[in-house]
Amino acid sequence: MNKIKTAIIGAAGYTGGELLRILVNHPACELVYVHSNSQKGKKVTEVHPDLIGDCELVFTDEVDTYGIQAVFLGLPHGQTKSFLEENPFPEETVIIDLSTDFRDESNGFIYGLPEVNSANIKKAKRIANPGCFATGIQLALAPAIAAGWATDTVHITGVTGSTGAGKKLAETSHFSYRSSNMSVYKLFTHQHLKEIRQTFNQLNSGFDADLLFVPYRGNFPRGIWVTTYLPFNGSEEEARKVYQDFYKNAAFTHVSDQDIDMKQAVNTNKCIIYVQKEAGQLVIYSAIDNLLKGASGQAVQNFNLAFGLDEKTGLNLKSIAF
Repeated sequence: MNKIKTAIIGAAGYTGGELLRILVNHPACELVYVHSNSQKGKKVTEVHPDLIGDCELVFTDEVDTYGIQAVFLGLPHGQTKSFLEENPFPEETVIIDLSTDFRDESNGFIYGLPEVNSANIKKAKRIANPGCFATGIQLALAPAIAAGWATDTVHITGVTGSTGAGKKLAETSHFSYRSSNMSVYKLFTHQHLKEIRQTFNQLNSGFDADLLFVPYRGNFPRGIWVTTYLPFNGSEEEARKVYQDFYKNAAFTHVSDQDIDMKQAVNTNKCIIYVQKEAGQLVIYSAIDNLLKGASGQAVQNFNLAFGLDEKTGLNLKSIAF
């Protein structure tokens, strides 16, 4: 097999590190170079020491577009558009952007939520990877939206690990702030709501319910737990059947018959969902790893789809369990 010549731009952060961990062991990928302005000249293992013995590459600040078949962009939000203007890749190069810059499907990008858009992703050369909270929320609600059940306000809470704030130190991601602590941020105004509503309108053109989302900073490093509920007249069994049918062909999204916990999903590319009926409400829980299914793992899933590979290639990861 001729391996796919691949580059990572912005490989020094958490998502870049996760991409490296997956791609150095991906059977169809040849990592040609890894880019970082801040870490240029350093060995990858100096920045990501867990990769000792797995990667001998050195960070570069130079961008070579020639011969690259796939590029992952892990740049800060708002910097991708200008980067691509300064460094245009050939049209045949598959570009997978992990920032917010193209999630509105501008400039020819396809929104990369495989459970909804796999047919388009398979034909795409430009893919906008979904946000982490957006992934957990969309997968929790997509079957309900498609079925037309969400006709009134949808209430959503979500708790994310500190790695969701990125590697750069900030007060609210510092250990002494996060430890034994919780806090709310961006109440009802989270930036992921725009892409969530875009997908819901794709699933159901008549969807216009309010999405009231309360995001929490969690006191753990990685993972996302979403709880959402809406009025529902059917039975729990009916809802579970609809959810299982919706995701019957999904490679990584699974609907459980029993209560779930977040550790089932951490360190995997899975989204694990549980539904129950209580007090006239359909309550849906979803769990993902914010760095994998919420970022780098889903980006590799999109890479696999774009190159005609099995979706699970390189992504058979096991949860930490304990």
